[in-house]
Amino acid sequence: MTKSIQIHETGGPEVLTLEETDLADPGPGMVRVRNHAVGLNFIDTYHRSGLYPIPLPSGIGLEGAGVVEAVGQDVALFEGDRVAYCAAGLGAYAEALNLPAARLVKLPDNIDFDTAAAVMLKGQTTEYLIQRTYPLGEGETCLFHAAAGGVGLIFGQWARSIGANVIGTVGSEEKAKLALAHGYGHVINYRSENVVERVLEITGGEKLPVVYDGVGKDTFEMSIDLIRPRGLMVSFGNASGSPPPLDLHTLNVKGSLYVTRPSMMAYLANPAEAEASSAALFKRITSGDITLDINQRYDLADARQAHIDLEARRTTGSTLLIP
Repeated sequence: MTKSIQIHETGGPEVLTLEETDLADPGPGMVRVRNHAVGLNFIDTYHRSGLYPIPLPSGIGLEGAGVVEAVGQDVALFEGDRVAYCAAGLGAYAEALNLPAARLVKLPDNIDFDTAAAVMLKGQTTEYLIQRTYPLGEGETCLFHAAAGGVGLIFGQWARSIGANVIGTVGSEEKAKLALAHGYGHVINYRSENVVERVLEITGGEKLPVVYDGVGKDTFEMSIDLIRPRGLMVSFGNASGSPPPLDLHTLNVKGSLYVTRPSMMAYLANPAEAEASSAALFKRITSGDITLDINQRYDLADARQAHIDLEARRTTGSTLLIP
């Protein structure tokens, strides 16, 4: 028997239930991973609420790290291998689970389980945003919303390491200090400052080649207003709700703008992409370009409270569930 968090209907954090289930032996191409740490991410709340529909009943969670304890046929991994994952399917909120071996990444010796579980999804999101969705270059200036969040703190450090200038938005002075300590050149408190006016003041009236927006409804229109002609709006999350419908004519009148809605599943669509992305991330960590802030830890049984705190924006940096 193994304990896991299950959902039988969509809704608020109350639909998360801790259950004991039998775990079958791994089949061909599969391995059983005993989790040492599980990552908490905003996309988990989208699956729980039904914003991103999933078949029910279901496990929940995408990211974790642990040890291979059983292997099926035709698997290159071995029992005892240290592994991490973030795009291997749902069900990470569990003591142990079966996963496709091809979607797992072997951990370097100098990356511990907590670091891996806290950084895989957020760090590989940062990798594709900063290297592939829009290849951010040295000397370029961009805007990143929710700068003190899990992705935001990694993004700021990665951008600084390549010589880019990042303006961040936050909702408190405490979060502003945190963002400034993690690579942001300027931080705007959206509760007390006009974001559009402050960005233009910082840039000397120049709009931006790219805006990265994981907040959604509350920031989408201001983001569009800050993009220069032929610039790119990267809408990659919905922390405040889904962005409003977009009239394509708006993109025309504001300067032939581009909009993209990237997802991890598209950018890590095959094992080779996943391997290259994780390798780039681990290199940044081992070089010291990125340090990780694990600011919250919850027992697996307290997943409901973890979701409550995440959605109330009471968390900063990365959060772990410990089985």
